Amino acid sequence: MKCFDRRDLGLLLLRLGTGGVLAAHGSQKLLGWFGGGGIEGTGRAMEAMGYAPGRASATAAGLAEAGG
Repeated sequence: MKCFDRRDLGLLLLRLGTGGVLAAHGSQKLLGWFGGGGIEGTGRAMEAMGYAPGRASATAAGLAEAGG
């Protein structure tokens, strides 16, 4: 077993920060938290960008980001 290393702490902080940002962005899409549009608003935006059906695309994107 190796001793606690600063590099390990740095990687942990990087992963927690990145995961927190992804979880927040996914919750904007899914739940409308943090000023997001929720499924309906994100679905309309997805359809405007050419991703049809918008609601299914928004759900998939939100789940992928929140789960990531």
